[in-house]
Amino acid sequence: MTRILWVNPLCTDAHDEALAQSFRDAVQPGTSVDVVSFGGEGPSHLEYSCYEALVAPDLLGTVRWAEESGYDALVIGCFYDPFLRAAREVATRMVVTAPAEACLAIASTLGEKFSVLVGRRKWVPEMTENVHKYGMADRLASFRVLGMGVNDFQVDHELTERRILEEATAAVAEDGADIVVLGCTIEFGFYRQVQEKVGVPVIDATVAPLKYAEFLADLSARFGWSHSKLIGYEGPTAVELQRLLRVVAPSRVVAMPR
Repeated sequence: MTRILWVNPLCTDAHDEALAQSFRDAVQPGTSVDVVSFGGEGPSHLEYSCYEALVAPDLLGTVRWAEESGYDALVIGCFYDPFLRAAREVATRMVVTAPAEACLAIASTLGEKFSVLVGRRKWVPEMTENVHKYGMADRLASFRVLGMGVNDFQVDHELTERRILEEATAAVAEDGADIVVLGCTIEFGFYRQVQEKVGVPVIDATVAPLKYAEFLADLSARFGWSHSKLIGYEGPTAVELQRLLRVVAPSRVVAMPR
């Protein structure tokens, strides 16, 4: 049994149930997925870098809780990949990934050039930094802007699908992309129908990191291949973690339906 924790690093559980439901058909038999988010007052999206900073203690504290609770893998459910390196410092046994890392790794094996469909122009600079950080700059065809915020994607499904289809079509026809990446986890639920119409792989930002987490957990369990603690992912001592970083147990855990 592989246990994966999906963390929506937001102070709202608005999408927890829908995501848990959508994961049922994505994972292998024997894999379970739980979805959590944060309680209290705080951001309902991370469109601003300052909002990322606000959720850092809850996110890293949740990583500690997941590690202690026996999860095999954790996904940080935001395409900015907030605090991914920090989470890997905190985790000593559990593998950790995030959407941009997973989507770009998969895209790089499926085609020559990818375009990322983002909600707002504001998102492009930080996502560009991640593309360069992951060594994928020469594979980037374009960013395409949908003109929608995080909290808009699941409001009017017809509008969201139309905008994704329009920009995906333009990315292929005008920018030279042969892979399209949906650049927000809340763009979930649209990739299949868009993919059928556009004719190239459309990578969903929830399915890709979930499958990547499942893959990494299998590599760790079967071959002992996990995050190296020798250099970049070296973490604090257990004593320092205990003193400086509290464990954050989620108030509600939404389990993927069987």
